[in-house]
Amino acid sequence: MKKNILLAACFLMPLIASAQNDTLTHERDITLAEAIALARTQSVDAAVALNELKTAYWEYRTFRADLLPEVNLTGTLPNYKKSYSSYQNSDGTYGFVRNNYLELSGDLSIDQNIWLTGGKLSLSTSLDYIRQFGGNGKEQFMSVPINLELTQPIFGVNKLKWNRRIEPVRYEEAKAAFISATEDVTRKTITYFFQLLLAKETLATARQNELNAEHLYKVAGAKREMGQISENELLQLKLSALNAKAATTEAVSNLNANMFQLRAFLGMDENTKLEPVVPESAPDIRMEYNEVLSKALERNSFAQNIRRRQLESDYAVATARGDLRSVDLFASVGYTGLDKEFTSAYNHLLDNQIVQVGVKIPILDWGKRRGKVRVAKSNREVVLSKIRQEQMNFNQDIFLLVEHFNNQAQQLGIAQEADGIAEKRYKTSVETFMIGQISTLDLNDAQKSKDEARQKHISELYYYWYYFYQIRSLTLWDFERNCELEADFEEIVRD
Repeated sequence: MKKNILLAACFLMPLIASAQNDTLTHERDITLAEAIALARTQSVDAAVALNELKTAYWEYRTFRADLLPEVNLTGTLPNYKKSYSSYQNSDGTYGFVRNNYLELSGDLSIDQNIWLTGGKLSLSTSLDYIRQFGGNGKEQFMSVPINLELTQPIFGVNKLKWNRRIEPVRYEEAKAAFISATEDVTRKTITYFFQLLLAKETLATARQNELNAEHLYKVAGAKREMGQISENELLQLKLSALNAKAATTEAVSNLNANMFQLRAFLGMDENTKLEPVVPESAPDIRMEYNEVLSKALERNSFAQNIRRRQLESDYAVATARGDLRSVDLFASVGYTGLDKEFTSAYNHLLDNQIVQVGVKIPILDWGKRRGKVRVAKSNREVVLSKIRQEQMNFNQDIFLLVEHFNNQAQQLGIAQEADGIAEKRYKTSVETFMIGQISTLDLNDAQKSKDEARQKHISELYYYWYYFYQIRSLTLWDFERNCELEADFEEIVRD
């Protein structure tokens, strides 16, 4: 009895495990649009693009914050010292004095950068308290109720003014790059999707060919017994059946590899079996080079990149010129109070004024600063030359891409028609072979043509969508809906 139970358990365990695997693995159909939507939200590439956008956003926010008033509170609570320090007497000898005191201080300031001049204006108030310990210990308060400071470079480069020109362009470049990166994610998705679709079609074709080959071999065996075909033809069909079986095994392995690749890219569970759906149709669109180029130059991050690099090279020249001479102005006006009592420290205030002009003019630097100006100018010319070359290459790429897309639309129509014809020809060839009017060579040729036509149709469909989204990525324009590609960047960076 125990043996029977054990045998039953051994028999049932594999079945249970198989049933569990079937439960864990679930199939789902997936369209091209669904794959694209998942990739834009779940893929690693989409996450990288999002974080790059967030970095650019906060860099821009930091720049904007530099233009706004800044409130700072500085305090020392407390500062206690008990130590010895050296001092020099009037006769030149040195001695030591003991320090034993407690100091408290606080400063509140409002700082404002002046982007028009590149200076800085500060309004502050402060209070200091000191108490000495020991035999002659005393305490004292010093107040600065109000103090106004101005720091202003006279001839140097105005960094804030240049940043007001550069940083908005940099942020616009980042936003355009984010949309382009999103379209690049789409193009990757299209590649992986159609690779899986082609693998699926190849497997379906291989399995059908295997069934057909086995069926034809059985029919040929019967014909051989009746003397209708030769032994060589029978062996040829046997060889075709074996090749078809080998092709099926290879197609299964290729399908699993491509499914894993797409599934990993979309961030999906490994137990999900994807069934890609062939896109029913492609939009009937014809691109015009001038229109595509105009939209690309207007909206692509490349245009913003060119503008930013030009401004940065001009800024480098301005900085080098500003370093030829340096004049800085520092001015401070306010009031100061000093007394043993806290309230009295704010009475009988005294003027506190400072005006300081610093000048740094090179007398002899052996042409170092002027050399830096010439280097900056040369670098600017290099940048401008590279920009002109990149502009030419960009225009050429747009032209070739438009030509490829328009040609691909025609190729897709031809491939679709050829696929249907090859399928009908193969069915006719099978029927004709069954009645003995064509040879195995003609049948194999029809089968090969059918398989190649189907793969060609899928490949041309892939290239059509690939070129289409590549143009979208460069122009940031939806040619299906005839509208620009936009994104709510404020909402995106908050997520």
